[in-house]
Amino acid sequence: MSSIPIFASGRLPRILAFEIKSEFLKVVRMPAYVIPVVAFPALFYVVFGLAFGGGQPPGMPITMAAYLIATYGTFGVVGAALFGLGVGVATERGQGWLTLKRASPMPPIAYFGAKVAMSMVLGAVIAIVLLTLGATIGKVSLPATSWIALVLTLVFGAAPFCALGCAIGYLAGPNSAPPITNLIYLPMALCSGLWLPIEFLPSAIRAMAPALPPYHLARLALGTIGADYSSALGHVAALAGFTVVFLLLAVAAYRRDEGKTYG
Repeated sequence: MSSIPIFASGRLPRILAFEIKSEFLKVVRMPAYVIPVVAFPALFYVVFGLAFGGGQPPGMPITMAAYLIATYGTFGVVGAALFGLGVGVATERGQGWLTLKRASPMPPIAYFGAKVAMSMVLGAVIAIVLLTLGATIGKVSLPATSWIALVLTLVFGAAPFCALGCAIGYLAGPNSAPPITNLIYLPMALCSGLWLPIEFLPSAIRAMAPALPPYHLARLALGTIGADYSSALGHVAALAGFTVVFLLLAVAAYRRDEGKTYG
């Protein structure tokens, strides 16, 4: 059976729902993955965000505790996307699971859509955990609309990183995917100003930051809490451009892998 009848019969939403359910059950049954993904940015925030406390970033009307919710939130959702898709896809390729999936009539969009959905759920959990820490321990007070806008920005702003994770998953093997992901993720986070306000970083790093996708998501997140005055449209356009580039790379990697398997 081809994937065309599946689209035509309207069964795709049901297949996607089953895939999302399977991803959710896998996460619940493998807490060794989800706990570090959520705990890592929360730990960073407790150590640094609360240590800086009520101090203010240069020229900004908010506290460091509020500022770092946005940047560590960005750090968290980027990690969830890169590891959820990059390492997850590479591992399942190594296990032969994707070969079985390709032999089935299930359309690939259901498999990748479920992984993206799970990454978004984890991103939302990370954002809510950080907001809770900020509002309680960090004494951060913001309008409800700002909290909601921040969570939505972080969750939907993860799109380019899901695409990049997909590309990593098909370009790297199951053993090399984790270190490769870390080699991309950690320097990119540091140079984008996710660990410390970018104003504190050397001028050379500040100059290169706009060439990195996390920088633009962080700027959008900061804009929702009144800590960034640059053009939101420019950052959205940059993220959209990165998404297209990473999607093209992911499609090329997928076809290359398909050629190796079935060519």
